[in-house]
Order: sequence, then structure tokens, then C-alpha cells
Amino acid sequence: MEPTSPAPPSGERGTPAASLVVFRRSSAGGPPELLFLVRSAAMRFAASATVFPGGRVDEADRALAQARFAGSVDLADTASRIAAIRETLEEAGLAIGVDRAVSAGEAAEARELLLAEGALAPVLDRFDWSLDLARLTPFARWNPNRPRAFDTRFYLADLGTGAVDLDVDGTEHGELLWLTAADALVGAGSGKLRMLFPTLCNLARLAQYADFAQARADAAQWPQPVISPWVEEIDGRPWIVIPDHIGYPMNRIPEDEAVRG
Repeated sequence: MEPTSPAPPSGERGTPAASLVVFRRSSAGGPPELLFLVRSAAMRFAASATVFPGGRVDEADRALAQARFAGSVDLADTASRIAAIRETLEEAGLAIGVDRAVSAGEAAEARELLLAEGALAPVLDRFDWSLDLARLTPFARWNPNRPRAFDTRFYLADLGTGAVDLDVDGTEHGELLWLTAADALVGAGSGKLRMLFPTLCNLARLAQYADFAQARADAAQWPQPVISPWVEEIDGRPWIVIPDHIGYPMNRIPEDEAVRG
């Protein structure tokens, strides 16, 4: 049976959030590696899960979007891109989505200022950076449509060689990993890495790409509806399902396997 997504519950939107899938080229010449953070076991949401950098869109992100991109067609998307850039700098010490190359030392200083100020605007002013939001490619948007859920926009960005010093924040996250999408899926399947259903689906899609250029081109070919998984009984067993024909090679999984690791 061809599944059709039910309409989202009336009034349920989710907290706006953003996540950045950072690519770097492998020194061995293999598939691209992606940046992951392992969340602290003490976190309320997705404890111990392996995730991409990201977090909620805050009021400072929206204010910065309005102040510097007032002519934007979609200020919500603009604020989400800003949040993805801010969270990646905060969580991993990686400055991406700015208009020039940033040294490891400068990125470390910028991160310290960001942590002190709690907003990206003072960092941009201090280091004379301009945001280059076109460096972020929209990839997907997931919203589980349940209480206290996150309505998360995922973006892709290319780091290149990855020849920078990175350091996990040590509060919300305890470890930083560079893995290919295929290796990350193996880690989840073996129980070494804990991953949630959206991450598993995104990784199955990302594992198809030989490089960032292919990922960016493919992302532009597919519609990007808000993905709200639903439960459907298949052969007497509950499965979590997402729509077909939106670029995902894996669009359903048994409900009891939706969290791996």
C-alpha cells in the first residue's frame, strides 16, 4: 500500500531549530566525512545520541536575520541558517558560513566571545565577518509534531579539507567525530553509536553521495516538505513511515528499531 502522510495535528508546530551537516574531503580519497557530536548522557533531549551540530533558533538569530537580511523572502529560513552557523561555532569551534577563511586561533577567539555574549552579532562585528548564507544548502526539514518537539531545518555545508582544530564544547556534548555516512550507519547498527530515526534516514540518503557537489546538486532536485513521520501497521507490526518520492532511500523502519545504539 502506498502510504500517504496524514495532516499535521492542528496548532502543533514544534520549536524552530536548525542543524548543519558539515562535509570534509577524506585525506584517503574515499567518501566525504561528516561532522558528528555525541550528546551528553545528562541531556534531557536525545541523551547520548550522535547528532549533527545544531540547536534551537533563538531571538538573537531572528533579530540578526531582520537587521541584516530584511529583504529576505523567507526570514524564518534566514534565521535558521544563522542558528546553524552559530550552533556549529559554539559546539565545535568551527566557523563556517562566513565570507572569508578563518584561522583556528581566530575561530577559538570567536567561540569564546560567542559563549560570553550568547549571540552571533557581536562576533561578526568584532572580527569583521559577513555572513555568506549561500554556503548553506537546504537539505530537509523534520517536525515530529508532538509536544516539545523540534521543527528542524537541515542544511549542508562544505568545509573542504577539514584542516582546522576542532574541540567539542564539553557541556552539552562529550565527543566529536568525523565519519563517513556509511561508517556512521554501521556504528548505529552495531550499537556503538546511538541514533534517532531522522538521523538514520538522513544518513541513508547522505551515504549515496560521492562528494559535496553531488550532495548539493541532488538536494536541489527533490521537494522539501515538512517531514512528519507517522506510525502505520505493516504485516501486523507498527512501522514509522515518511513519504515516498522526497529523496530518501529509506522511508520506513519498524517502530522498535527507530532508535539504534
